[in-house]
Amino acid sequence: MQQPSISTCLWMDGDAEAPARFYCSLFDGAEVTRVVRDKSGAAFTAAFTLLGQHYWILNGGPHFQLTPAASITVEVETQDEIDRLWQALLADGGTESRCGWLTDRFGLSWQIVPRVLPSLLANDTAGKVMQAMMGMVKLDIAALQAAAS
Repeated sequence: MQQPSISTCLWMDGDAEAPARFYCSLFDGAEVTRVVRDKSGAAFTAAFTLLGQHYWILNGGPHFQLTPAASITVEVETQDEIDRLWQALLADGGTESRCGWLTDRFGLSWQIVPRVLPSLLANDTAGKVMQAMMGMVKLDIAALQAAAS
């Protein structure tokens, strides 16, 4: 018997394929694994993987909306990676929030964080790091590390 699998469904109002292809363009090895089209040829669902995680987008119409209460968190090593993802996800209509959060043009919320952040928040200077982070929109690794010093 095959093991169950888990994936995250993202309900969107519109083409399911465009956001899946966009998200896959951001990460090495990501791929769209399946697109199901309706009778008109529009993508009704699109399945894809990002860094080993399985997702699918449902063109479910306007009944439900994405919300920042659920977001995709991406941990990265370098400021260059933060900057690249931040810029790409904001392109063509995304909006910045704070503390490393943003919403892309499709309405999906993301948090782009440095991999070092949990360790900076787990030491004696966690309060200073948290205070520095709360004042940021896009996270700045050097500034977070300076706050921990």
